[in-house]
Amino acid sequence: MAKKAKAKVKAVKKKTTKAKAKKSVCKTSKKKCATAKKKTTVKKKTTTAKKKPATKKKPVVAAKKKTRAKKPLTLSRRAKVIHQVKQNLLSQRASLLKEAEETLSTLPGEINFPDMGDQATAETDRNFILRLRDRERMLLKKIEETIERIDSADYGICEECGNKIGLKRLEARPVTTYCIECKTRQEEEERIAEGAG
Repeated sequence: MAKKAKAKVKAVKKKTTKAKAKKSVCKTSKKKCATAKKKTTVKKKTTTAKKKPATKKKPVVAAKKKTRAKKPLTLSRRAKVIHQVKQNLLSQRASLLKEAEETLSTLPGEINFPDMGDQATAETDRNFILRLRDRERMLLKKIEETIERIDSADYGICEECGNKIGLKRLEARPVTTYCIECKTRQEEEERIAEGAG
């Protein structure tokens, strides 16, 4: 039993020494913690002092961004030309449709003239007007296709070679689908084919 009592006393001593060691570690760590807290508060004060001028600069930067956003977007020369071409095509389409309506309303029907010369002249005039309107109808179809290409951003690109069509050509012939080189080559091939046929 004495052995058991000694073992218990040893166990109690170990526990008390461990507790004392923990207390001493805690005391030293508390000192360390207190000094560390002081250091962090000092650091925080210095960082907040540094941040104050930065916060004053932030609204200025934000104001600069706002002024940049207010500036109107500038279009490139090509975009301006394409926009102008579209406006011209829309006005041309409107005038062609108006003329077609007027022609249909004023076009004389089958009129029988007593004189054969007058009858032939009236028929010739009528056919001429119809041919003009047919050509305008084809032009109207090309205008519609061109406006669709402008809206889909395919306008101004040659269908054959895929290069950009020159601005002067687009201004002169807005409904074109070929660049000047490809169109010249196509016309030469047509002349050769007509000469051989």
